[in-house]
Order: sequence, then structure tokens, then C-alpha cells
Amino acid sequence: MRTTLTLDDDLADSLKEQARLLNKPFKRVLNDALRRGMSPGTEEAPTPRYRVVPNRSGLAPGIDPLKLNQLNDQLETAEFTGQGSG
Repeated sequence: MRTTLTLDDDLADSLKEQARLLNKPFKRVLNDALRRGMSPGTEEAPTPRYRVVPNRSGLAPGIDPLKLNQLNDQLETAEFTGQGSG
């Protein structure tokens, strides 16, 4: 069947480039692309889930992580009462 088809310039350029690289006629590359796009089950592959890789970063020996908030409270109190070092 012969028909007139209007393509966006970027799409036409891409198809022409693919035809040149594959050494195939433009018509065949276009028909193959349309067949792939219209065939059932050609959904895009799902995006892989983002995976966080943890990095071990321990505190220096002798630092009690449970007392960090206590230290912060002491520093805030000292700053508020004017007894801070600044």
C-alpha cells in the first residue's frame, strides 16, 4: 500500500541514520519500527529498582552513640546561658 506519511524531522533523521547503518531501505526500517511498536507485549523493560549500598562508618572507639544527644543538650544549654566558649 502506498500512502503519504509526515514524520517529525528528528524521527525521520533517526530512521534514515538507522537505514544507513543497517544498509537497509528506509521503507523496510520504517515498517520494522512500526511493527515493533504495534506488536503486543512490547512494553518497555521495567526500570531496575534503586538499590542503596550501605557503607560501614562506625564511630571512633570510646564514643558512646547513646550520649551524643546528651552532649548536644549540654552545648545548647551552655550557649543559651552564655557559658559557651564563643
